[in-house]
Order: sequence, then C-alpha cells, then structure tokens
Amino acid sequence: LRAHAPTVDAVLCSTATRTRETLERTRIDAPVKFLDRLYEATPGAVIEEINQVPKRFDFDVATLLVVGHEPTMSDLSLGLATDEGSNNAAAERISMKFPTSAIAVLRTGETWDQLTLNSAALVTFHVPR
Repeated sequence: LRAHAPTVDAVLCSTATRTRETLERTRIDAPVKFLDRLYEATPGAVIEEINQVPKRFDFDVATLLVVGHEPTMSDLSLGLATDEGSNNAAAERISMKFPTSAIAVLRTGETWDQLTLNSAALVTFHVPR
C-alpha cells in the first residue's frame, strides 16, 4: 500500500471485523470513519459515502483509502475508471479477480463531493502476495 499510496489522509472503512483487521494491518495512521453502509454496499452507495468526505473530515483530504468488500470494490474501481487514461491491463486483472487485500489506485481531478462514475483514471492494481 505504501508503495502505491505513500500518504493516506483519511479512511472510510466498513464496520465488519475483517475490514477493521485489514485496516489495522496496514498500520495507516490517518483519521478513520467506520461506516455500516459500506457492508454489502452497491458502488453507487460507496460513491455517495465518498461524496460526503468534505463533510466527514475537517481538513483537506487529498488521498482517501476505502476499505470495503467484494464484489463492490471491483465494480466500484471499474465504474470509476474512465476509458481514456486508465491502465487497461489493471482493469482486465480487476475484472478477473479482486482478491482479499488487493489495492486499486485511482486518480481524479474531481473534488470528493463531485466524484461520479467514469471520473477517475485507474492507475494500478496490486495484489500483495
């Protein structure tokens, strides 16, 4: 994670035990909002939670980590990714499998409250195994 996103400013994490344990193992030292809604969420529901980042944190969040569940995280990653400017090989790997602890890195010029489908570039996808 640190190789692909060396600085994480804030985290949105599902309240599930497994996601809490995953986040703990990252040793990320950033403010966290645990959200029940991220458990069994649709990609649209996750985007709605991301859109609330400016209201949830009282500082500017440049890099956000979202810790959630499958199949939502793969659907979200692919849904946010624009056709142009995204890493096609990473998108193909995500569409085949998004294993536990995998990391999709996306970049956007949008503010969090304006993030929508097809508004980010998929930079990379990494499976730490």
